Amino acid sequence: MADQSSKLIHVVVFPWLAFGHIIPYFELSKLIALRGLRVSFVSTSRNIDRLPTKVPPNLATLLSLIRLTLPRTDNDVIGDAEATIDVPYDKVQHLKKAFDGLQIELTRFLEASSPDWVIYDFAPYWLPPIAAKLGISLAYFSIFNASSGSFFGSSITIVNGGDYRRTPEDFIVPPKWVPFPSTVAYRLHEIKRMHNTVDEKISGVSDWFRFGAAAIGCDAFLVRSCREIESDWLDLMQELHQKPIVPVGLLPSTAQDSDEQDDDHAWPTISEWLDKQNKGSVVYVALGSEVNPSQDELTELALGFEHSGLAFFWALRKSHDSAELPDGFEQRTKGQGVVWTRWAPQVRILSHDSVGGFVTHCGWSSAIEGLQFGRPLLMLPFLGDQGLIARVLAEKKVGIEIPRDEEDGSLARNSVAESLRQFVVGDEGAIYREKAKEMTAIFPDQDLHGRYIDNLVEYFQKHRRFHKDQSSVMRSVNASVY
Repeated sequence: MADQSSKLIHVVVFPWLAFGHIIPYFELSKLIALRGLRVSFVSTSRNIDRLPTKVPPNLATLLSLIRLTLPRTDNDVIGDAEATIDVPYDKVQHLKKAFDGLQIELTRFLEASSPDWVIYDFAPYWLPPIAAKLGISLAYFSIFNASSGSFFGSSITIVNGGDYRRTPEDFIVPPKWVPFPSTVAYRLHEIKRMHNTVDEKISGVSDWFRFGAAAIGCDAFLVRSCREIESDWLDLMQELHQKPIVPVGLLPSTAQDSDEQDDDHAWPTISEWLDKQNKGSVVYVALGSEVNPSQDELTELALGFEHSGLAFFWALRKSHDSAELPDGFEQRTKGQGVVWTRWAPQVRILSHDSVGGFVTHCGWSSAIEGLQFGRPLLMLPFLGDQGLIARVLAEKKVGIEIPRDEEDGSLARNSVAESLRQFVVGDEGAIYREKAKEMTAIFPDQDLHGRYIDNLVEYFQKHRRFHKDQSSVMRSVNASVY
């Protein structure tokens, strides 16, 4: 645990407006507050109201929720949206434009509260010069793993456009700076989808520039990872970014911590169904809150689940523009599986003994939740770094990917069904089931990951206000970047 002097430290936590970011940022906030730091968690009002867990009573004096008002610069496009879950994927850049409007209100809060540190995300590329002026130390927190953080190269290279990779084909092999054998690279259909959105400059800057500028301006680079699973990649990150790399552990959840918002009493109904299934027989399916499969993808997935003959529990997010399940699917599979369109207590479901496999988009949070219970992963990446995560986990033999067409990413129901059968009950999947169980020695170890948080608190204590003496240097760096 941190010493008593750490109680003097004030940390502001400022995530991007996506719940895949907000939730781990909030979890980190609780963990450092538990060690005596004063924490101000900053987001918009609607997002704070939708936090999946509340501030624990024992942290009420240490952890404050600070509400900002999101400017409505593109109100005709995003309406009352305050998170990526509220908008279609192709409108997220408009949300970034609105997010940039938080700069004035956040600056006023920082001036008034004078924190020692700000933990921040990739989106506020404009924050480093503000913090340098105010003498505040900055910790960039990557919710991605170290292999993903290394794949894109150094932050200076990203900002200056020095990456040798120019075409989508350049991204389907590991980059030249990875000095050890690796398969971590994109599929062609993944990088094409990514290129179609990541360089849009509706907000005035690209996502590449946001990440690079945010990382250049930090004093420490925090990573949601640990040396027990990514030692080589963490060392490579240090070499690439030339910043102190501070792993914060995996931030594993517990069923109790994750399901405080089960206001509709979903769990009793779900658990009653799971209790009736054989041990290790159920495939849990969840593709995250932001993945919106096309009609063809959803149809082939559904028919693949049906043809596999395996029991399934499908947490299927529905929105106004969601694709529709095939006609008669739910009626035909009524005795085989469940399609659940409300909020689902994912950690509790994964912890149930009847679950034998996890069909996931391979977001890092979901992968961690599956592996902390030893559930082998059947991976179907869609967005962002999900494909990179899928490659590194396939290397570790804790999961396999559902086959897709390399060019267009299309799915085939027969391949889906065969992958499920082999993976969950077939002999071919035995090694993956065994390796996934081995991960329960690392992923859920609260003591192990707690030590990473202790080390982070100690780092904050030793290095706070560090760049106050370096402010002139930082301003010169920022001037060249911003």
